[in-house]
Formats: sequence, structure tokens, C-alpha cells
Amino acid sequence: MNTSKCLVTGGAGYVGSVVAAHLLAAGHTVTVLDDLSTGHRDAVPEGARFIEGRVQDVARHLDGSYDAVLHFAACSQVGESVAHPEKYWRNNVGGTLDLLDAMRAAGVRTLVFSSTAATYGEPATVPVTENAPAVPTNPYGASKLAVDHMIAAECAAHGLAGVSLRYFNVAGAHGRWGERHEPESHLVPLVLRVALGERPEIAVHGDDYPTPDGTCVRDYLHVADLAEAHLLALAAARPGEHLVCNLGNGNGFSVHEVVETARKVTGHPIPRRTGPRRAGDPAVLVASAERAREVLGWRPRRPDLAGIIADAWDFARRPGEGEVR
Repeated sequence: MNTSKCLVTGGAGYVGSVVAAHLLAAGHTVTVLDDLSTGHRDAVPEGARFIEGRVQDVARHLDGSYDAVLHFAACSQVGESVAHPEKYWRNNVGGTLDLLDAMRAAGVRTLVFSSTAATYGEPATVPVTENAPAVPTNPYGASKLAVDHMIAAECAAHGLAGVSLRYFNVAGAHGRWGERHEPESHLVPLVLRVALGERPEIAVHGDDYPTPDGTCVRDYLHVADLAEAHLLALAAARPGEHLVCNLGNGNGFSVHEVVETARKVTGHPIPRRTGPRRAGDPAVLVASAERAREVLGWRPRRPDLAGIIADAWDFARRPGEGEVR
């Protein structure tokens, strides 16, 4: 594909920074816009221009010299969305409306959006296809689904070339870019914090699910594979069309399997404590990524769980937060 000038909103966060690094490596020109509320300035890749700012103010920075926007700026904590839904409507939905308005005014007509499997809620069948009913069970998933609808309408009415990529469980690291969330809610980094001695044990929420070992099963995708899908989506976007693709390995790993694999990778016993189920946790959540394979030509190249955890482990042992890594 031809190289482009890209704006990456939320490009100082986990996924956004890895995608920005991949864009630069492919020869694209990259500007990162991030308010650093959850991102890290030192995660912005060398070679990218950085603007500290909110996506709501993107009109100040976006002009006709840009070819595309890759949109990662969003609040993403499920529990917080339940306690403070207004924050999610304002930031995720309102912020994206401001972005779409700015793109239309500037004549920037390509958008790749960071969506989520949370749009599906608790699916009746797995693996989950894009045709599954979208019935989110929390305001976070509802806000992302609302944005998907907004993008579809923008494509139909104004000729936007839009792609929504619905992630399942993203994990791993890409060189010096990895997960640094506070608070942390993802299983792999939480397990590795136990191995580092930063937590005494890992909490397992329920071991009586209808799965082979009784714990929840999830689809884990390497963040570098995810980033590669974004570059393919950028090339595949077509004016007036809204493409929705699931991104996942198509394989599920249970909580116990993740813990046991992390024990082998780290050499640490990683104590665990089993508690009651969490409300709203589906037993199995695994993606069908056939559409991404067929339309984007994308295949995950790093499907091995041990490899995903090993990359995350290498990152976790790098210099601490606040240092360049």
C-alpha cells in the first residue's frame, strides 16, 4: 500500500503505541494525539510527532494534509463504566462525534476504529461471528457499539471509508511497548505481577463454569498481530463502506491454563485463590476471525500462549514506569 499521513488518537496507550510503531516501520508519517490520562509520554514511538490534547479538541490539530485517522482514544474499564456511565457517553461517544465532525470538515475520509468484543455482551454461540446479536451488558460495550453505529451512518451519508476492529483479549508486548494500566484488570499482566512479587496471589473468579477445568475460557491475541491487522484495515478501507471485523486467535485458553503457562514461563509458583463468579462473565468467549482473514488477508502469526506470555514477561521485567522502555 502507499504510505499515508496518519493521526493516531490515544497513541500513547498500550495498543495505540504498538500500532503507531508499526505504522512508522511501514513508512507512514505519524502524529499521536493523547491527553496522557491513561497513556504514557515515553510510549510514543520515536519518529512520531506528539500532541498532548483531548480527542474532543481534535479540530485544532486535524487538517487536509492527513490521509487517515486510527482512533484508540477511549475509556475502557467495564466496572468504571457501570459506576460512571456518563463518563463513557461523554468521552467515547461524544469524543468520537467531535472526531467525525473534524474529519468531515478537514476532508479526511479514512478511519480505523478500535472497537471491542464487549459489543456482543454474552453471546449465545461461539466462536462469535460479526453477525452475532450485539447486546452489550455494560456501558463500556454500549458506548463502543454506539460509535460503530455512528461510523456506519457517516460512511453511508458522507462517504467515509470506515473499519471497526472488534478485539477480543489482547496481550503480549512488542519490544519496549507493553501494558501499563492503573488500575490493571487484565489477566496476563496481573498474573505477571504475582511473579514479580508485586501481588501475593492471583484471584480466580469462579471454577464451576461448564468448561473443561471449570474456569472461564478466553481468546488471547498478541498485540503485534493486532497491530498488523490495523495496517491491513487501513489499506482495505473503501469510501462509503463500513467494514466490521473481529480480531482473535480463534482458540480459547482457560484461566487455569494462563496461570499454568505463566508458571512455566516465569519459573514462579504464582499462588492463586478461587473466589465466586463475577456477574456477567460468559463461560467462553472466542472469536471467529474468518472475515478478517478473507477481507483483510490477516492471520495471527503469534498464536502460541507461551509466546504471548513470554513477550509480556520480558516487558514486565524492563525498567519501571516512567522510564523509557
